[in-house]
Amino acid sequence: MNAIAPTPDVRQHILDVAHPLLLQRGFTGVGLAEVLAAAKVPKGSFYHYFGSKEAFGEAVLEGYFTEYLGRTDTLLSEAPGTAAERLIGYFDDWLDSQTGEEAQSRCLVVKLGAEVCDLSESMRAALARGTRGITDRLARCIEAGRADGSIKAMPQEQDAQGVAIALYQRWLGASLLAKITRDRASLDAAMRDTRQLLGLSSDT
Repeated sequence: MNAIAPTPDVRQHILDVAHPLLLQRGFTGVGLAEVLAAAKVPKGSFYHYFGSKEAFGEAVLEGYFTEYLGRTDTLLSEAPGTAAERLIGYFDDWLDSQTGEEAQSRCLVVKLGAEVCDLSESMRAALARGTRGITDRLARCIEAGRADGSIKAMPQEQDAQGVAIALYQRWLGASLLAKITRDRASLDAAMRDTRQLLGLSSDT
């Protein structure tokens, strides 16, 4: 195997190459030899950056959530419009990401969640940290919607964090069903439920 030419970040190169492989076949379905061949790096380089395949999997998840949470911040905090409009924009983006030509293999949480939580405590913890980051951001946007008056249906005493978790669970389950059925009906239902929960009309 020919080693790759020196790059500014061989570690990131390995993660970038491995990401689509894991999305396609899961964590246990991809062997270390396949990752090394795809990245064109020797085994020694891999173990220089990752002490084990488990540590490598944790790094893949952390990188995924870093990118995903950055996009979430853009959609929920930096996009124009009211907080309610930003929330719907976030879930519109989610729906679009799950219904395109490559929709069946774009979410690492859906792809790896059930698989790795029983295999690795460190990978489970990475998933827990990442998903908590998502629900925390959703909760802040819900609170902002209460403050700007764009979310009126929810009582002030209703816990925004609890609502955020319920929404995330609803969409995660809908994404899994869409993957199983190859049909977007569950995602369309999740959007209807989201609008109803937030007290939003169909044209918000």
